Amino acid sequence: MGELIVLRHGETEWSKAGRHTGRTDIPLTAHGEAMATTLGPLVARQAARGGGLAAVFTSPARRAVRTAELAGLGGPGVRGSLGGPEPKQDPDLWEWDYGGYEGMTTAEIRRERPGWYLWRDGVLPGDVAHPGETIEQVGERVDRVLKRAAPMLASGDVVLVAHGHVLRVLTARYLGQPPDEGRLFRLDTGTVSTLGTEHDEPVILSWNVPPPSQD
Repeated sequence: MGELIVLRHGETEWSKAGRHTGRTDIPLTAHGEAMATTLGPLVARQAARGGGLAAVFTSPARRAVRTAELAGLGGPGVRGSLGGPEPKQDPDLWEWDYGGYEGMTTAEIRRERPGWYLWRDGVLPGDVAHPGETIEQVGERVDRVLKRAAPMLASGDVVLVAHGHVLRVLTARYLGQPPDEGRLFRLDTGTVSTLGTEHDEPVILSWNVPPPSQD
C-alpha cells in the first residue's frame, strides 16, 4: 500500500501575517516559491521508498497549484518532473471557509470575541463569497477526499497539496478521530508530512517536515 504525502503550500503575504486565508486566492511570495521548489527532493525521496506516485491532487487555490508545480509535481495539464501523473484540482481541498473572519488575524478576532478559538468556537457567516463553514462541514469534505484516495493507494503514493487547517482536519479523520482533533497537529507553510499504516492501522509517519534549506 502507498502512503498519503501531504504538502502545505508555501508562504503567502497573508500566511506570513497570520491572517485567516480561506477562499481568498492569494499568490505565493517569492520566499514561498523558493520554499515550494525545495519540497521536490523530499517528495522524491518519499516516493522512491514506495511504489511511485499514483495520483496528485491540489486545492484549486493558485497558492496550492503553484506549490505543486514548483515542487516538480506538474501544473494544469502537465506531468511533473518527478514522474507522477498530472495534478488534478479537487474542490474538497479548499481551505476552511472562515466566513466573516476571512483576512483577519486571531488577535483582531479576539478584540471582538475575547478568548475566541477557531477549533472550539468556529466562524461567523460572511458575504456571498465567504459564507463560512462549520468544522463538521470541513470534516465531510476531507472524508470525501480520503474515500477517493483510498483505492489509489493500492498503486502507490497519493500526494495532497492544500492548506493548513483543512489538512489538519484531514489528518484527524484519517486517524479515525473527530475533525476538531486537527487542533493537535500544527502545520507550517512549505512542509511535507506523511500518513501511512502500522500493523494495518493508520498512523502519522512524518509530520511538518521543512525543506532542507530551512533545517
